[in-house]
Amino acid sequence: MADKSLNELLKWSIENSAPTDPSAPESTGPRTTLNAEALAAIMGAPSDAELMQASIANITSTDPEITLESKLTAFDNLEQLVESLDNANLLSKLGLWTPLLELLGHEEDQLRLMAAWCVGTAVQNNAPSQERLVALGGVEKLVGMALGERMPMEKRAGAGDDTTEESVAASEGETKDVRRKAVYALSSAVRNYQPALDVAAKELRKRGESVQEGIDATDMDAIDELINGLKQRAINA
Repeated sequence: MADKSLNELLKWSIENSAPTDPSAPESTGPRTTLNAEALAAIMGAPSDAELMQASIANITSTDPEITLESKLTAFDNLEQLVESLDNANLLSKLGLWTPLLELLGHEEDQLRLMAAWCVGTAVQNNAPSQERLVALGGVEKLVGMALGERMPMEKRAGAGDDTTEESVAASEGETKDVRRKAVYALSSAVRNYQPALDVAAKELRKRGESVQEGIDATDMDAIDELINGLKQRAINA
């Protein structure tokens, strides 16, 4: 546990201990409140950071005994955890952005959908997470998915060379539900964050899409027009 949480735990313990002198007046000053990490330490429960790491470990595991249902449950838990801005920003500190974005190319469409959902939740109204998404090339992936492209599953260093995932992805289009969730994630990524919008607009034009020049990331009407167009195409696919 971090020193800050240890200090809070110590202050809380002192303030809530019975005074050694029963005649001493009770303090009327403000009491220390415990944060979630300190409370977790008292209860012996895992911290949110540990839960997030465990979720990604479960989802990315190659253990055949871990079922798809178990991975989807882990993804659901992760999505709820990153609804908190603090937890969303932990994705970067814990090194979880890379495996999360790799899952956008998973062979299971339900896991690709959940990956896009988590990305969209993590970057919503969250500039630090939006910056990470841009820096790691996530916006380009979301644009491709929104337009119906299957993203290949990226292999990490040391992985075998016998996978055919990339060739499979190249020959298949993305599912309608995954496309819609990618549009949601893209919508969250570009709102009020100009670098993400600029990358998205550039990628759309590269793929032959007509996109208005100079869209401002704070212009919600222009953003809605762009996103609604992608959403409608996904619905009609």
